[in-house]
Amino acid sequence: MRRPLVAGNWKMNGSRASVQTLLSGILSGIEDVSRCEVAVCPPFLYIPQAQSMLTGSPVAWGGQNLSTEAAGAFTGEIAASMLLDFGCTYVIVGHSERRSLYGEDDALVARKFAVARDSGLKPILCLGETLEEREQGVTESVVARQLDAVIEAVGVEGLGAGVIAYEPVWAIGTGRTATPEQAQEVHAFIRERIAAQNEQVAQDLRILYGGSMKPGNAGDLMAKPDIDGGLIGGASLVADDFLGICRAAQESVA
Repeated sequence: MRRPLVAGNWKMNGSRASVQTLLSGILSGIEDVSRCEVAVCPPFLYIPQAQSMLTGSPVAWGGQNLSTEAAGAFTGEIAASMLLDFGCTYVIVGHSERRSLYGEDDALVARKFAVARDSGLKPILCLGETLEEREQGVTESVVARQLDAVIEAVGVEGLGAGVIAYEPVWAIGTGRTATPEQAQEVHAFIRERIAAQNEQVAQDLRILYGGSMKPGNAGDLMAKPDIDGGLIGGASLVADDFLGICRAAQESVA
């Protein structure tokens, strides 16, 4: 049985005051999550605050991005060692916003996955198609291309050191959500593609859904056999909503 993971991607949101309020709210309602893993990924500046508040709690924390370089003259970048220095467990790689807004291609995402894994972080690899690609019927080929780039870089066994998040780009921040059936179809495709190379890795690997998951739809999504939790955007900024998704994850393995 794969243990569900609910990870909050706060994106470029927050202040010291709002982080204090949000994490306090999450901690006040997170007592019973033994069947579910929970993590938050704040902006880099608020990772020390998250570490201070979350150490000793059931909630892990991580970064939203990392450099492929270990150190040096790379202004504005964050190294894996810096994330580890502040207790991070996870790091998001290949989010669609990094791909579309900052030009990160499959090869760069694969290198970031490799650096994160080799450093001891657990990369959360984001895969997903745009609305145009879905309407063209090429969802599987797009997701396969993104996935294969990482497998080529680290091997299928190396892929098992991380987590995958399927995020249909057309459902991120739009209020639109893939139906449970649409999401399950792509999750199953991802798992089957990995299983063709290593059945055990495929069975053990957690595949999250991202794309406007909310308390109201989380249960139906996570009831599907290949959906193992969520990478949560907007709902992760509201403690009650995030906790509602965590409870749905708990119930999915009850």
